[in-house]
Amino acid sequence: MIPEDLRYTAEHEWVAGGADGVVRVGITHFAQDALGDIVYVQLPEVGSAVSVGESVGEIESTKSVSEIYAPVGGTVSARNEALGDTPELINSDPFGAGWLVEITVVDPGAVDGLLSAGAYRELTEG
Repeated sequence: MIPEDLRYTAEHEWVAGGADGVVRVGITHFAQDALGDIVYVQLPEVGSAVSVGESVGEIESTKSVSEIYAPVGGTVSARNEALGDTPELINSDPFGAGWLVEITVVDPGAVDGLLSAGAYRELTEG
């Protein structure tokens, strides 16, 4: 469950897009599986500036609370409002309906510096 067309971080976020300067961010299947049943998500406000590696929110599960880190720098251009009422979308569809935020990136080339699917697979299976 590691889609080849996405980029990844060592903190288990995935990043999609980037060609138009906007990326969609979520957490991986590996991360949601480790967290267990997700019960609450705190996301940044639209318009918030974010820096690479900065905590931009939290995901609370029945097991723990985990930080969400910005994989790229930029401005939050959208957030998945559906997660307010149905945070479990992250468990059921982490690469689709369970996305977290969209960020208008400062440096579109930054996405290329993230982990490939193969590198992320080595990180999680190695």
